[in-house]
Amino acid sequence: MEEQLRELIPFLRDRNPQVRQIALSNLLPQTVKDAPHRSIFLSGQQGGLQAGKDKNVIRDLKILCRDQLSVAHDAFRALVNLSESAALAGSIGDPMFLYFVVSYIINPQSVLADLASMLLSNLTATPFACREITSLEIDIIPDATLPNGFFAAESRCATAPAPEPYPTGQSRSALALPLLVQAFVQGAQIEDADATSSRIRKGNLHFLASVFANITTSPAGRSFFLSPYPHQPLEQQPLEYPLAKLVPFTEHKDTIRRGGVASTLKNCAFEAPAHKVMLSPDSESVSTGSSKPTAPGVDALPYILLPLAGPEELDLEDQEKLPDALQFLPPTKVREPDQAIRLLHIETLLLLCHTRWGRDYQREHGVYEIVRATHENETVDKISEHIERLVQLLKGDEPAVEELPESETSERDGKLPETDEDEDSRIEEV
Repeated sequence: MEEQLRELIPFLRDRNPQVRQIALSNLLPQTVKDAPHRSIFLSGQQGGLQAGKDKNVIRDLKILCRDQLSVAHDAFRALVNLSESAALAGSIGDPMFLYFVVSYIINPQSVLADLASMLLSNLTATPFACREITSLEIDIIPDATLPNGFFAAESRCATAPAPEPYPTGQSRSALALPLLVQAFVQGAQIEDADATSSRIRKGNLHFLASVFANITTSPAGRSFFLSPYPHQPLEQQPLEYPLAKLVPFTEHKDTIRRGGVASTLKNCAFEAPAHKVMLSPDSESVSTGSSKPTAPGVDALPYILLPLAGPEELDLEDQEKLPDALQFLPPTKVREPDQAIRLLHIETLLLLCHTRWGRDYQREHGVYEIVRATHENETVDKISEHIERLVQLLKGDEPAVEELPESETSERDGKLPETDEDEDSRIEEV
């Protein structure tokens, strides 16, 4: 059977699209993790690839992502399956292909943008792809008549046709990450199934949340989300923190989007000098350092607490401590149902307790009152234990030793520097 499947590989390059489709449809089932003949794509040799012609299978699949709809759909699916393997992810995610995938995702007309986002999510699980995406620049042609204001020329293929008439503006380079954030926000605007004709984009791009979570495991990725950038990628003003565009999705109905944003928030909380940026309301202009530009605060606390809040009625005195968005919640309010996401939010609050300013801010804005009710209703022991650690930090006495200035905090390996707090209260990135 395996030899018969191998004989199909050359037909992936056949001139007849029907032949390509038949060959790919027969190979696709073997790309999943436990397929009996996945050795067509994998082997135990160095680099995780078969020698010779089998290396061309990955190349052929990447080329077929530009093919007609049925072929491109199966090609993207095959690469999504194969990219779960660390051995193959590096071969798939070469710089040229990453350039195409990002260009394809940010094109509003890309029919398979959701599959491309899933693929990029898998690829950015590798350090190389993370570094590439963080610094990647995309050639775009500005055009105010297009839904997103520009056209990414390298996205053009059968499932992402060029606009008509073709933009005549001067091509320019733009950092890819702001364009991906813009696409992610626009993707959430297509949820109404009855409004397909008025959609800005063909896909919802939920998996970009996982891409951002992967990228923020690195200092460079966290630096992007915690540095001021123009609100619109092709403009100069006003400035805002990219993280501020993500936090409203902590209550989104899609679990992938909620979870990815929650992970991104937690990763960004490892940057102690940025805690004031993350917690300050958007009515205040703040920065992560005296020499850096200011922008409205991210105001992340309400978006972290909302998933943890339930329908319980609090005393009026406690209500007044809470951010406006958490005051007098309706009796229909439901806590985050996913236990992994609840844990992420509690861990984020713990990380934000690392600085004295962060602890005081949480005390003043009703964090204890919310997590106390959360603890009473929590059924997962690990989450309960983390809440108890959080309460100890918020309600316990402050250490007598003066804390280090923010400028002396360490960013090495993405870990917060140690303080004189109890050993059990320290949080380390896992």
